[in-house]
Amino acid sequence: MSELEALAAEAYVYGFPMVFNLEEVDRFTRSGMGSLPAAPFNRFGHAAGLAGPEDTFVSVNNDTVYSVVQLDLRGGPLLLHVPDTAGRYYVLQFVDAWTNNFAYVGRRATGTAAGTYLLTGPGWSGDVPAGATRIAAPTAVASLVGRWACDDRGDLAAVRALQQATTLEPVGAGGPPPEGLPAPHSGVGGSELVFFEKLRVWMRAFPPSAADRAYQKRFAPLGLLADDTPYTAPASELAQALTTGYRTGKERVEYATTHGDSPEQNGWKLTYDAFDYNLDFFETGTLNTPQWVIADRATARTVRAASARAGLWGNHGYEAAYAMSWNDGDGRPLDGTQAYTLTFATPPPVDAFWSITMYDLPHYYLVDNPIDRYSIGDRTPGLHYDPDGSLTLHLQPQRPTEPGAAANWLPTPPGRFRPVLRMYQPRPAVFDGTYTLAPIKRSLPHHAAEGQRAADRTKGVPEGVI
Repeated sequence: MSELEALAAEAYVYGFPMVFNLEEVDRFTRSGMGSLPAAPFNRFGHAAGLAGPEDTFVSVNNDTVYSVVQLDLRGGPLLLHVPDTAGRYYVLQFVDAWTNNFAYVGRRATGTAAGTYLLTGPGWSGDVPAGATRIAAPTAVASLVGRWACDDRGDLAAVRALQQATTLEPVGAGGPPPEGLPAPHSGVGGSELVFFEKLRVWMRAFPPSAADRAYQKRFAPLGLLADDTPYTAPASELAQALTTGYRTGKERVEYATTHGDSPEQNGWKLTYDAFDYNLDFFETGTLNTPQWVIADRATARTVRAASARAGLWGNHGYEAAYAMSWNDGDGRPLDGTQAYTLTFATPPPVDAFWSITMYDLPHYYLVDNPIDRYSIGDRTPGLHYDPDGSLTLHLQPQRPTEPGAAANWLPTPPGRFRPVLRMYQPRPAVFDGTYTLAPIKRSLPHHAAEGQRAADRTKGVPEGVI
């Protein structure tokens, strides 16, 4: 690669999280997402139920009901009020334009009593209303991602009441209406150049920390610091560099999602630190400690890109710890033509709850299945536990026929798939190595196992020696 192409690839990895994120911000304000209706800036969109296949968002969870609002704080601060949830788990996660998780409100962070918070944008100064806690957003546009624990359809009415009691309003008379996202130049064509045009425009509108602003200067030869777009009719050398850099950078991000530095355990990638790339902004509910901050900025930038690609708007591990698997315990890719088991000798140690959610590849979406089940966990009704207290889950395309197995069935999609283990309010044992995740094991479906046993009987092989 030429130096300019290498620089463009570096810029892609750096800018991908913000571009990908703000494209989703734009989608949420214009068309919504499945169960979440579209809502303009500074207005909540409340999902009416748990997410399903119609919710085409990367690694969307199926454990909680979402309430999402895209914030535009250029018109002045907003006052957020949350109700008393009487102990129910919930979290309001604040994500800036660069995908930094900069604040949390909820059971872990602030408790479940009612509370009031003043949300302010960059450069704001003024008086905080009595009884309110200020949360300062690093960028003028940010996302507030709310999740409400919901046991089943019978629990939805209680969740809806909490959603309606969560309010957001301007302070005083308020300022001008939200500006929204600045549009890229309409004369730029081709997905590669459009990406860099979005990055140029949005970098200017939503500058990051001072350290990152200094880093951005290296991208001046690409035109990313230009006041006006250089991409409507770029010089051939620049166009070639941006096209090659885009493709190379994209390959690097895809590779990083499965080959990052996260530790592995029995085929699981322990991505507990996948959202520790925020190095500069620590508001209510965040932990600014060495355990939860990636000290090296170059590493943090790569981790941020991979995390956006595989789990945009994911929480820090201390809020919800995530483990992901692309392979079984023997290192073979997980495949929807096979049947698998996952046995928990003891359940994941959590103070809230845990679940396994099933996603397809390469999109990381939920996939329709005949029993409308997309996750399984400690709140799933009717689970079958073995006499020793262990729990065996069955991950396979067809309904299992073994006694008790159907209750523990999580359907798998066709082709490659990736399950995610979520542990909400994880206990220290998750992180200090005293709790070990069991491997996902390939197994014969029941009918195949019966056929194998019959064949073995014919050959004189004793029962049970498979």
